[in-house]
Amino acid sequence: MAIVVQKYGGSSVGDAEKIKNVARRIAAAKDKGNEVVAVVSAMGDTTDELVELAYSVTDLPGEREFDVLLSTGEIVSSTLLAMALRAMGYEAISLSGAQAGIRTDAAYSRARIVGVDPVRIVKELDKGRIVIVAGFQGITEEMDTTTLGRGGSDTTAVALAVSLGAEVCQIYTDVEGVYTADPRLVPEAKKLAEIGYEEMLELASYGAKVMHPRAVELGELFNMPIMVASSFTDSPGTLIHGGETMEVRNKVTSIAHDLDVAKITVVGVPDRPGIAAAIFEPLAKANISIDTIVQNASINNITDLTFTVAKSQLRKAMEKVGPIAKSIGAGECVSDAKMGKVTIVGTGMQNTPGFAARMFSALSEKGINIQLISTSEIRITCIIDEEGVKDAVKALHRAFELEE
Repeated sequence: MAIVVQKYGGSSVGDAEKIKNVARRIAAAKDKGNEVVAVVSAMGDTTDELVELAYSVTDLPGEREFDVLLSTGEIVSSTLLAMALRAMGYEAISLSGAQAGIRTDAAYSRARIVGVDPVRIVKELDKGRIVIVAGFQGITEEMDTTTLGRGGSDTTAVALAVSLGAEVCQIYTDVEGVYTADPRLVPEAKKLAEIGYEEMLELASYGAKVMHPRAVELGELFNMPIMVASSFTDSPGTLIHGGETMEVRNKVTSIAHDLDVAKITVVGVPDRPGIAAAIFEPLAKANISIDTIVQNASINNITDLTFTVAKSQLRKAMEKVGPIAKSIGAGECVSDAKMGKVTIVGTGMQNTPGFAARMFSALSEKGINIQLISTSEIRITCIIDEEGVKDAVKALHRAFELEE
C-alpha cells in the first residue's frame, strides 16, 4: 500500500462542516487502499485569536508559554477531524507534533525541524488507522513544545512525507494551485500546471502565501514532489518538482506581492569595517529576520543603512537597533511600517536582458516610486509604498503578458 501524506490548511477546516468535508476526502484516499497521514492547521482564524488573547493578558507573554498556547489550535482541529472520521466508521487517531516524532530546535515561534522519528505514526498505520497530525509544532530535547512559525504545517507535512517515504506530499488549501499572480488581485491570473522548486521558493519567500518557503526548501532538499490543490474542488492542482517543466522558459513565471514589510533606516552610519556586523549580529541573535539591505554611497566616511523586516518584528527590531546606533556613533533610526513589495520570478530571466527595464517602466507608468531593489538570478523585487502594491501587481501582470 502507498503512503499518502495530505495537509489541510486553516480555511479547509474552518468549521464543523468543512471538517466533515475534509474527513470525506481523507476517507476517499483510504478507500483507494492507501495508508493515510493527514496534517492539519488550526481552524480558520484560531491562531490570530490565540495571539490576541495572549496579549490581552500581558504585553510579555513569554516565548515558551506563547508557543504552548499557539500549539493548542492544531490540537483542536486534529482531534475534531479524528472524531469526524470515527463517526464515518473509520479508525483514526490524532497525534500532537511531539507524539508524531517532530523534533525541533529551541527557537520559539520560529523553530526548525531537526529530525523526525515517525515510530508512533508507523505503529498506528500498521493497525490500519488513519493518522491525523497536528501541524505547526514539535518538541525540543528538553521536551518543550515549539511552533514552526506561520505556515509551519506545510513544513510538517513535507517532513513527514520524506520520513515516511511517500511518493508525493499533497497540500490542500483554499486555492486550486499556484497562479501567475494572486487571483484576488488579478482575476485573469492563470493557474500553473507545474513549477520548479527554485521558482516556487522565490515566490513563497517573497509573498506568495500558497506555500511556506521552508516546506519548499525541504521538498527540494529531499526531492519530494509537492502537489498544491483545493480542498473544495476536484480540480487538478499545481505540481512543484525538481525536473524540467514544460512551461516556456523565456519569460516571467509569476508575480508575488507582500504587505508584511517595514523599513528601518540607520542615519549617519560610520563607514568602517565591522559596523554592519555590529548592527546585524544582535538582530540575528534576537531571531529577527532581515530581508532587503541597502547601503548608500559613503560621503566623508558616513553613510545611511536601510533594511526591511516583517511588520510584526518592527518594534522588537527598533528596540535593538536604537542602542546599537548610539554605540557605534550613528545618528537617528527611523522606520516606516507602510511598505510593501512586488516581485517578478522566472527562470527565463537568467542570462536574458530587459526584464528589469520592463518592470521599472511598468511601475513608472503607474506613478509608483521604487524605494529599494533586491535581485537574484531569477527574481527582481521592488520595495514600494503599500498603497501602490495592488496596482503594481496588475501592471506587472499585464507588462509580462502572463494572462496569455
